[in-house]
Amino acid sequence: MLALQETIRPSADLRNHYNEISKQCREKNEAVIITVNGRGDTVSMSYEDYKNMKARIELLEILSEADDDARNERIAPIEDTFSNLRSILKEGMS
Repeated sequence: MLALQETIRPSADLRNHYNEISKQCREKNEAVIITVNGRGDTVSMSYEDYKNMKARIELLEILSEADDDARNERIAPIEDTFSNLRSILKEGMS
């Protein structure tokens, strides 16, 4: 699993050193935690890292729902699932 390195910087750095922070996020694959009054406020990260993280979270949510369905026996034979999908696709083509 990909783990982002983290750096902590004060909010003044965001104003005064934006280009440096942006480069740090993009080139070093670091997440920069911006603090206000010494407390975490926001996080800056590259757009690619954000998209990847979002995709992983969405996949984990889907897998969690599937696991819950299996545990609660809300499942159907694979043949029924494919049959239903074929019917849906045929209706969509009509």
